[in-house]
Amino acid sequence: MQSVKELREMEESKLAETLAETRQELFTLRFRHATAQLENTQQLPNLKKTIARILTVQRERAMGA
Repeated sequence: MQSVKELREMEESKLAETLAETRQELFTLRFRHATAQLENTQQLPNLKKTIARILTVQRERAMGA
């Protein structure tokens, strides 16, 4: 899980790439959870929070521009 400070220091292209990777990982974990193969279910809300942080940083940049 990345901190907001780390996310704010990233360039826009790297932030978009991180968002895509995190969404893909969330999809994979949801699939594993549905098939009862996921051992640590706490990963799901952690990834959702990371996605929200990334979207917040992107929104802040869009509003500031």
